[in-house]
Amino acid sequence: MARDLAHLSDEALVALAARADEGALAELYDRFGNVAYGLALRIVRDPTLAEDAVQEGFLAVWRSAARFVPERAKASTWILTLVHRRAVDAVRREQPRRAEPLETAPQTSANLTEDEAWLRLQRTRVQEALRRLPDQQREALELAYYGGFTQSELADRLGEPLGTIKSRMFAGLARLRELLAESDHEEERWSAPEFTS
Repeated sequence: MARDLAHLSDEALVALAARADEGALAELYDRFGNVAYGLALRIVRDPTLAEDAVQEGFLAVWRSAARFVPERAKASTWILTLVHRRAVDAVRREQPRRAEPLETAPQTSANLTEDEAWLRLQRTRVQEALRRLPDQQREALELAYYGGFTQSELADRLGEPLGTIKSRMFAGLARLRELLAESDHEEERWSAPEFTS
């Protein structure tokens, strides 16, 4: 059934999904499932959580298709935004579980090198800084770096001029550098030895 709908636009498929057409949803999944999974995986860094985020995202497509407004965004952008939000929610749900006290945390394997530990720390710092960016800047950077989209693809998917995307990413990267520099200063302040006379 879904193959019969292959000639329809993404927006037409969303309209059919709004009328409870399961074939339309299946066709949308065929078109965007892999890209959505790649996006979710780059955010959550766990295949199972990524699959869950995609499933929840497409469930949200099914439930909210009637509220989709084609004039405000392309269907592809809307779908990937829903998946992106579910992936971010999954990361937030996982954070308390992953932030266990050191006494109860499982022992790290002896072969964890200093380089791997440093890379993990840097990744965490970047993700923390990203969360502090304005939504539009964060979305553009995450879709570009985690989703693998070019600036032209982002402009197309987000329905924005290329210049807007470029300036949004430039401003986001500049703010990201500032936040990471602030983080460095905080670490230095707390790790600097205290001298008493």
